[in-house]
Order: sequence, then C-alpha cells, then structure tokens
Amino acid sequence: MLHSRPRRRTPGTAGVVRSLLAGIVAGTVVLTGAAPAAAAPEPVNPSDEEIGQAQSAQDAAAAEVGRIAALVAQAESQLEGYAVQAEAAGAAYLAAEEALAQAQAEAERTALELETAAAAVDAAVARIAGFSRDSYMSGNTLSTAAALLDADGPAELIQTAAMLEYVSANQLDVLGQLEVAKVKQANADSAARAARDKTAAAEAAAAAAKATADQQLAAQRAAYDQVAAQKAQYDQQLQAAEIELLRLQGARDAHEAWQQQKAAEEAAAAAAARKAEEEAAAAAAEARASARSQSSGSSSSSASTSAGSSGGSGPYVKPTSGRTSSCYGFRWGALHGGVDIAAPIGTPIYAAHSGTVARAGTATGFGYAVYIRGNDGAVTVYGHVNEYYVEAGERVDAGELIATVGNRGQSTGPHLHFEVHPGGAMYGGQVDPVPWMRARGVSISGC
Repeated sequence: MLHSRPRRRTPGTAGVVRSLLAGIVAGTVVLTGAAPAAAAPEPVNPSDEEIGQAQSAQDAAAAEVGRIAALVAQAESQLEGYAVQAEAAGAAYLAAEEALAQAQAEAERTALELETAAAAVDAAVARIAGFSRDSYMSGNTLSTAAALLDADGPAELIQTAAMLEYVSANQLDVLGQLEVAKVKQANADSAARAARDKTAAAEAAAAAAKATADQQLAAQRAAYDQVAAQKAQYDQQLQAAEIELLRLQGARDAHEAWQQQKAAEEAAAAAAARKAEEEAAAAAAEARASARSQSSGSSSSSASTSAGSSGGSGPYVKPTSGRTSSCYGFRWGALHGGVDIAAPIGTPIYAAHSGTVARAGTATGFGYAVYIRGNDGAVTVYGHVNEYYVEAGERVDAGELIATVGNRGQSTGPHLHFEVHPGGAMYGGQVDPVPWMRARGVSISGC
C-alpha cells in the first residue's frame, strides 16, 4: 500500500532532478536539531593560473635578485681593491711629501754652510786686504829679507820677523779655505738642486697616482652604490612576489579548509538526516502496526499499543524528520497556523494519525497539500509537498507514507508545513501543533 500507489500530479523528470538537487543543497543547512548560525561565506579560491603566475613572478624576482647579488659581490670586491690601491697611493704620496721636506731641509743646511764658508773667505780676504793696505800706506813694498834688514834694532827685527811669518802662514790658510769653500759650495749647490728636483718629481708622481686612485675609488663606489640600489629594488620586488604568492596559497588553503569543513558538516547533516528519517520510519512502522492491530477489533491489543493516544483513536507519529524552522504564532500581522519542519526535497511524509484523506492536490499558497480527517475527528494538514501518494476518500493508517517534502507554493525553502485543526474544520480552527502532539506522545523540538 505504501509504494504501490500511483503518483498523482507530480512534476516531470527534469523538474524532479532539479528539485532533488535543490533539496541536497538546502538539506545541508536545515538538518540540524536547532536553528543553525549563519553560514560562513565561501572564501575566494584563487585559480591555478593565478597561483602559477604568482609563482613565476616570485621565481623571476628571485633570479634577478641572484643575478644582481652576484654583481653586487663583484662590485664590492672591486671596491675593496680600489680602496687598497687608494690607500697605498695615499701612503706613497705622504712618503714623497716627507722626502721632499727632507730634501728642502738638506738644501737649506748646505746653503747655510755655503753662507758660513763665504763669510770666512770674505774675512780672510779682508785681512789680507788690510795688511796690503797697511804695507802700501807705510811705503813698505819690500820682500821679507828687505823688511828684516830695514829693522832699526834687534827688538824691531824680532817683531817684523814674527809679523811676516804670521802673514805668510795665514795667507796660505785663507787661500786654502777659499778653495775648499768654493768646491763645497759647488757640490752642495749641485746636490741640493738634484735632491729637490728628484723629490719634487717623486712628489708629483705620487700626487698623480693618488688622484688616479681616488678617481677610480670614487667611480667604483658609484658603481657599487648603483648595483646595491638595484639589488634593494629587486629585493622589494621579490618580497612583494613572495607575499602575493603566500596570500594566494593562503586563500587556496583557506578555501580547501572551508570545503573540508563544509563536506564534514554536510556529511554530519546527512547522517543526522538519515538517523532522523530512520527513526521517523521506525515510528511510522510501529504506528502502522499498531493501527492494523486496532483495526482487527482486538481491544486488548489496541490498549497496549496506543500509548499516548487520545480516546482510543490510535497512535500519533511525527509527520516527517528534520528541524523546526518556524513555529506557530502571529507574525507581520498574520497567523502562521502551523509548524514548519525543514528537510530536503523528497524526505518522506507520514500520516500523523489514522483516518481518511479529505483532500489531496493543489492548494492555494501550499502548491500541493494533503488534508486528513483523523479517526478522532481532528484534521491534520500537510502543505508544500513535492509529491503526494493518496487521493480523497482513501483510508490511511498512522505512519503511512502519504507524500514527500517539497518547496512548492509560497515557500522560501524545502519544508513541511504541518497544521492541526482539532475541531474538524478543514480551513480554520488551527492550534499550535507542538503541545497538541506532545500531549499525544510525539515530540516536535525547536518551539
């Protein structure tokens, strides 16, 4: 009776497939026992092309950094060599300056010696000139012998002889000193000029070498600064490329983690849905068995299997599995006259109580709906169904499959809208189904 009934007023195959797919997606959100928190948005998933481009950019930047690093090392080595050369040239220049200073000092010393010798010559010449002048003025132009014979007495003779001896000896000495001084003067002057010329040339060569070394050092320092600046620029590019690659890889990892979490949540939700459906199916099977035993006329069996029933009218069962997404009550100025149980499209819907189908098919607002008048006179309503398997006038037992969850009519997601009309009215007299079903042993959590 459950699966042999013809399906009535159902959509085409393509529509069923679309509905099932929509139900699978919606079921990942609506199958938990309590209202779920807002789902985290799907993180951006960079494409393989974007990650590949970022990797290529990083590799290119790394290659440029390696190339320029080699140039920096070469420039640094050359800079060090030029620095050593400039230092040596500076030391040579200082040595040349010192040698020049020493040569100048030597020239000054020889000039002083020459000045002293010239003064001595001048003094000797002056003495000779004075003696000659005295002799001339006294009219004595005699030779040594004549001068001695001209003496007036022994005392004068002795004095004249001593004078002549002194003049002769000193004349020879002065003349010798004069010759020596002239030779020294010539030698000293020649040596001083040669030393000055040599040291001046050495100093000029050292100055030129120092200037060349300084220029080479300055040029190499500029070349080093240039490649160092290029390396700093490439280092920044490499850092930016690494950051971009890490960002994309992090986004990819975050997306994969999100997918894994989503898959785990979907698996958990699916497992919970299967468990809830199995429990609902088991409860429906038990209710059907109880209803059959009651219909057999065995009052003792009926009394033992209708726990939670009202007035011996048979058991009640939860109409479907899923979570409660909306409760009974007024909102936005209108009465929401039932309880909404969210579940994937295609989830089985069972008759909550044994009775007779009062209506099955299209219903305004519900799309498709099934109305069952129970044995106790209460009407239960099943709205927004996807497919229904019963027709008006047909007898159903509690727990019997009558329809599947859908998303038809004025619905924002797949769910069953379940109402209870205890007074038997088809379209009014709704009460809150949750406490009404609880009083009959059926729990609908969430309200």
